[in-house]
Amino acid sequence: MSRARRSLLGLTVVGSGLFLAGCFGGGGPAPAPQPSAECHPNYSPCVPIGSDADCAGGSGDGPIYVSGPVQIIGGDPYQLDADGDGLGCE
Repeated sequence: MSRARRSLLGLTVVGSGLFLAGCFGGGGPAPAPQPSAECHPNYSPCVPIGSDADCAGGSGDGPIYVSGPVQIIGGDPYQLDADGDGLGCE
């Protein structure tokens, strides 16, 4: 059996076998997304950093309006979690 190697469109053929090289991001788990400097670290998904944020459709005056739900991570500086269950703008 020949051990010759050929590469075609990201596929490497060795002898009669086929190896998918580089097609799945290196074989390890994908790195966790880094929080953006423009997103407040206490909320997921992203709530922009600003002077205040309120739930969309509520009685708040913004200037940022959040469509929820959003998970509260740590404190709740924008007070989006009215019932204290860890989710804001439900």
